[in-house]
Amino acid sequence: MNAAARMAVWLNGAKGGALPMAILLLVMLMIVPVPAVLLDVGFIANIMISLAVLMVAMNVAKPLDFSAFPTVLLLATLFRLALNVASTRVVLVEGHKGPAAAGHVIEAFGAFLIGGDYIVGLFVFAVLMIINLVVITKGAGRVSEVSARFTLDALPGKQMAIDADLNAGLLTPDEAKARRQEVATEADFYGSMDGASKFVKGDAIAGLLILFVNIFGGLILGVVSHGLSFGEAAETYIMLAIGDALVAQVPALLLSIAAAAIVTRVSSPLDLSGQISSQFGMARAWGPVAGILMLLGLVPAMPQLVVLPAAALAGGIWWMLRRSERIMPKPLETGIDAAPGHVIAWHEIADSAAVTLELGYALVSLVDERKGAPLMGRVTAIRRQLSREFGFVLPMVKVADDLSLPGNAYQIRISGVLVGEDQAWANELLALDSGDVLEGISGRAVKDPSFGLDALWIAERDRTDAVAAGYTVVDPATVIATHLNQLATASAAELFGMDDAQALVDNLKESYPQLAAGLTPAPYSLAAITALCRSLLAERVPLRDFRRIAEAMIDLAARNLDAAELVEAVRQRLGALIVQTIVPVKLPLPAVTFDSELESLLVQSVQMAPHASWPFEPALARRIIAAVDDAVQPMLVAARSFAIITSPLCRAAVARLLRAQFSDVAVLSFLEIPETKKIEVIAVIGGQADPEQVAEEIGEPHAE
Repeated sequence: MNAAARMAVWLNGAKGGALPMAILLLVMLMIVPVPAVLLDVGFIANIMISLAVLMVAMNVAKPLDFSAFPTVLLLATLFRLALNVASTRVVLVEGHKGPAAAGHVIEAFGAFLIGGDYIVGLFVFAVLMIINLVVITKGAGRVSEVSARFTLDALPGKQMAIDADLNAGLLTPDEAKARRQEVATEADFYGSMDGASKFVKGDAIAGLLILFVNIFGGLILGVVSHGLSFGEAAETYIMLAIGDALVAQVPALLLSIAAAAIVTRVSSPLDLSGQISSQFGMARAWGPVAGILMLLGLVPAMPQLVVLPAAALAGGIWWMLRRSERIMPKPLETGIDAAPGHVIAWHEIADSAAVTLELGYALVSLVDERKGAPLMGRVTAIRRQLSREFGFVLPMVKVADDLSLPGNAYQIRISGVLVGEDQAWANELLALDSGDVLEGISGRAVKDPSFGLDALWIAERDRTDAVAAGYTVVDPATVIATHLNQLATASAAELFGMDDAQALVDNLKESYPQLAAGLTPAPYSLAAITALCRSLLAERVPLRDFRRIAEAMIDLAARNLDAAELVEAVRQRLGALIVQTIVPVKLPLPAVTFDSELESLLVQSVQMAPHASWPFEPALARRIIAAVDDAVQPMLVAARSFAIITSPLCRAAVARLLRAQFSDVAVLSFLEIPETKKIEVIAVIGGQADPEQVAEEIGEPHAE
């Protein structure tokens, strides 16, 4: 270890042991007799510490910037009381020797500040005591008490507001954690200040009592023990007692001012002097001051030599402020003063939120914390659920009100694009007709925004009747949240970016560092990994098992596949996971296949344009869509899970063709189905092929 390192270690150890040693010295100062020279050093140190505390209190931008103030106030008060005890011992024991017996500082305060007249000293001390105890300390204590009470009462509301901003996407988790810590620290600070103000009050009372002890004790000792006359004893001991009291009272007054300045501060980016100067820097405030002083100076009985210069000073301040306002540069585009309302900030024109939910004014109650904010809880639950399903953390949802929308309308935007909108009524319920309705009820007829079912908006009092009639009843927060869930699920690929890909790689490094090192930056760039993940998400393939995806990519790197071929090859490695998202592991896979003639046409079209995004002729594309619609419509109506199975050569092209109209239908290739998975052919597109023959073509046993 070099010398600098050893010095740093020594300083850290000294810093940690300094405070306990200081406390021990304070206790010893109260017990062990101290010479007058050390008392002088202690009194000067006390004044220096008090001035430093006052300057720090004046220069902080907000009270929490000096969060150690309650403890500092306690230690400074203990130091001053220890000095009072030590000085009292010296005054009573050595006071008969003269004014310098208790040290030069006490002598200077007793002789210079009060002119050697102890009667004047008594009145000066009384005035300082009244100012400190009655005015400053009492006011600061009251402000501390009220601030502590209001801060503690507002603590639950502030915590809920932070949670709401976190759910709305206005805060990151780290920012929310820091905000919660700041709120807790604020509550602790004002609670501590409420108690610390009692230290100042008790210190002032202790100073008064110590003064009486020094006076009466000195008179008794001077007359009885040292043979002084009453007048000599009074002049000597009262002078020393007042000097001692003033030496202690001046630092106490400084600390009281510091405490009052801290608890009366309002948070601002400026310190106290900057805050006051900025708020007093208005020309229109100084003009009337100069005018009134000028009129006051014209009164014959007034001292014009004092009033008129003051009026001239106020007028000079007005002129300088007025001149600075005139030469201040103005915005070029408007030609008006740069008032806050005329400044356009970047955040007003740029929205970085990936998912935005905009509400009309009548729906704001759904995010009101006073009413439980039901929509915010559901939005958070949706993010958590979709994050688990897709394997990456979905971005936060920004929830905001929009006065340009109709009162009951809401809009959902993903990456700035409007993907869904509808209406909801905050004080009503949505009754869904799921096909089992026994009798109709009255209500506002609509279509369910998520599934297109017939529905009615009904009053809350009609819930029981609607349930009895066979309707499925949901609240408006659930309606909006379900709609958001559906659109976010369909847009998972749009929500995944390079930062999310980097997060997947970083997470992989923690568990499989060698695998992550073999994946990127070679042979795959972060952009290539992002593109592959987005392609998988576009077809609802989750990224939960990113380890397997990474292993497949590394194994396929030597084949020099293009992006589309790489996606298909990785999908084949993930076949078991893809099938598991469609049907439970113990059940056969319901499959819809193409008849041999249509399958041949598909393969030929792709072979003729192997790199085309849309290789099918328009007529063939229309035929495919119509045939698929006829074949799968019964399964869609019955909400039955199934997959369309086709050749590996044309799987990607067929999936792109069907995605717009059948976004929830999975399109698989023969090679993506595990060898041990049974298949149940439930329909054949484009013909009536024998299911046994279709099962034989894909190499799987047919489930009877």
